Amino acid sequence: MIASEAAQRRGIRTGMKLSAAHALANNLCVRTRDAAAEHAALTRLAAWAGQFTPAVSLAPEALLLDIEGSLALFGDLAALLGRVHEGIEALGYRAQPAVAPTPLAAEWLARAQPGAVIADATKLASRLAPLPLGGTGLAPATIALLDNMGVRTLGDLLRLPRAGLARRLGAETVHRLDRALGRAPDPREPYVPPETFEARLPLPGAVENTEGLSFPLKRLLLELCGFLTARGAGAQAIALALHHPRAAVTEVRLALTAPTRDARHLGELYRERLARSALPEPVEALTLRVPQIFSLHARNLDFFNPRHTPAEAGAALIERLRARLGREAVQGLSPVAEHRPERAWRYAAPGAAGAEARFPPRPLWLLPEPVALEVSNDGAPQLDGPLALLPERERIESGWWDGGEIARDYCIARNDRGAQFWIFRELAGERRWWLHGVFG
Repeated sequence: MIASEAAQRRGIRTGMKLSAAHALANNLCVRTRDAAAEHAALTRLAAWAGQFTPAVSLAPEALLLDIEGSLALFGDLAALLGRVHEGIEALGYRAQPAVAPTPLAAEWLARAQPGAVIADATKLASRLAPLPLGGTGLAPATIALLDNMGVRTLGDLLRLPRAGLARRLGAETVHRLDRALGRAPDPREPYVPPETFEARLPLPGAVENTEGLSFPLKRLLLELCGFLTARGAGAQAIALALHHPRAAVTEVRLALTAPTRDARHLGELYRERLARSALPEPVEALTLRVPQIFSLHARNLDFFNPRHTPAEAGAALIERLRARLGREAVQGLSPVAEHRPERAWRYAAPGAAGAEARFPPRPLWLLPEPVALEVSNDGAPQLDGPLALLPERERIESGWWDGGEIARDYCIARNDRGAQFWIFRELAGERRWWLHGVFG
């Protein structure tokens, strides 16, 4: 049994019998250890830790990071350890870190002396000597045998004759000691992250409103962005599944204008989306899934505003507006190869390229329907006063093949206050003047 900090304050200690623990705390909450969930969490942490070093390995109940090649990138050992520690805490975990020249020594130190750092390989044996044998992974029967011999620490064990130690405990035990002390190689199989990301997070209790999902969702997004950083990639489509006790899964999707791995930005988008979502039932678990990742190429950052370049800032604004107002409410405009103004554009994804269309100056703002203009006694168009016509003209005669035929002369008109309008005159019939658009 392992006791939490709250249990330890009530006098409960690791290794105590459960009956004795209940006697000390009648409201004791006991949870059965879930080895499969622990392994799943450790595997996701391995994918997240790839942002600090490409050499990550899984060990029983531990994660091994070969950080020697990463020190120059992060500045020094203290800076790197600080980044790892902050990241682990932000994910909601508590780590017992240790640093040593060999993987096995680091594992032993993490169990017996959390926070220990041994940077000098020549001092490894002396620093490991005080460690109890219980944290070395030796079989319980072997530890009991050594205890009867008065051997209780690693230093006691290392002082025994090597040949006699191999004869009594086996060559594997001696080889294990050699690996820990750096006398024998200790290669570890590297962890290979998956091609896509999927993580499930059970909640400690049912959450009845979307505000209560902020912290667990932040954990999943930080895991995702660590995974993406390790792969040098970004996500453009993300699916969040909200699991309910009885109702069908509620899925909240994000479709981004460009790949990203900015956890803060993704969190802002999901807060906007969740605020507009109604929960059919309380939520008991979350699953975050990214079916495809995209490479993010290196780029130069803006010296004065390193968080976003102008293009990124525009994309982030579009995504926030879509999250708040809905995808259909925020659209881009794309030109169409068509001379008739009403049909020369279409809605498109923001930033999407359209057909190449070369026209004289046209306004972005077209009226839903042209509005007839009054004319002066000499036939000149007016709009709350006289209009001055600029010399440029655009004649459009088109649409005879689909029943939408038009024949017009367009020009730019300016009033006495400097406002500019797009007007046209019919080439047939009454030859009236019409207002069709307004320039900004």
